[in-house]
Amino acid sequence: MTLLGLAYVKGYDVVKRHSPEHLAHFYLIMATVRMLLVGTAVALYVLLIASDREDSLRFALTIIIMYVVMMVVTLKLRH
Repeated sequence: MTLLGLAYVKGYDVVKRHSPEHLAHFYLIMATVRMLLVGTAVALYVLLIASDREDSLRFALTIIIMYVVMMVVTLKLRH
């Protein structure tokens, strides 16, 4: 997920420099990709790896917290 955040920051700079009118589209695409990856990771863990409900909940909460932190960091770096 860190790599995705880095790709977002670098991609934002490239789009801003070469095609600023497409920044909104870039943001929406990256937000969708990020959300789908997080959801897929949680679903795969819950379905294939987790041994019990408590394990699943802890993993899901950890990933959600990391997702929120990543969003805050990328927004701070962007502004």
